Amino acid sequence: MPDFRGARIALLEARLSEETANLVRRMGGEPVSAPALREAAHPIRDLCSGFVAQLSRAPEPVVICLTGAGVRALFAQAAELGCEDALQAGLARAITVCRGPKPAGALTARGLPVSIRAGDPFTTTEVLAAIEPLQLSGRFVGLVHYGERNVTLADWLRERGADVHEVLPYEWHLPEDTGPLDRLVDDIVAGKLDAVVFTSQVQVEHLLRIAGPTRKQALIAALQTRTLTGAIGPTCAATLERVGVPPAVVASPPKLTPLLNAVAEALERLGARG
Repeated sequence: MPDFRGARIALLEARLSEETANLVRRMGGEPVSAPALREAAHPIRDLCSGFVAQLSRAPEPVVICLTGAGVRALFAQAAELGCEDALQAGLARAITVCRGPKPAGALTARGLPVSIRAGDPFTTTEVLAAIEPLQLSGRFVGLVHYGERNVTLADWLRERGADVHEVLPYEWHLPEDTGPLDRLVDDIVAGKLDAVVFTSQVQVEHLLRIAGPTRKQALIAALQTRTLTGAIGPTCAATLERVGVPPAVVASPPKLTPLLNAVAEALERLGARG
């Protein structure tokens, strides 16, 4: 396993913050955790009367699941509303499409089949390629989003005549306590960190939001020149590139351990140590 050798590594992960920090410690690094988001349930008032009812009636439904958290949140809300069994039955007879291993795992954990799996690196491009052969015109297509709408995918489906039913089970918000994230911006600008690890595109957006107009350019300049940036995959990398910070490292495959390994190896090449 590569060794961070005391490097200070900024972590923006929220859901697995402690596990990620422990992994950095085991690799000889000093984690600096500043969760950049929180998942807030998004009430779906018409879930049973709308999405689940139409899923149940559709002759050959297709349901696209973009994240495991979205699948679990959908079932949690269905349970609260009393339509969990109907949702389970509807998905059991649907063609299910999963963006990656996490939504596939969430379905199989409930005994549900996965009909189509998008390929690595599990971006919208791979989802579109996976469903391209399907006849979608006039067909019920359920789209279970992650913390924000995937507008590109929804528009593509509608352009092909699909009867699209979007579900947003949770939304991404800034953490309730933004103090650690605010201090992280100052530390990056001051050159006190060796690397910043981004595990989702929204972390990039929230970090810049916290920086605000007074610190944004200084933050971007620091990430461009002094602090190594690592992205979990191509979607996250594209967001960094869009704001002017091409990542030094993009994990392949797009998973946490390969990402940390690649960051450690890149720091070793650069001779950056805390």
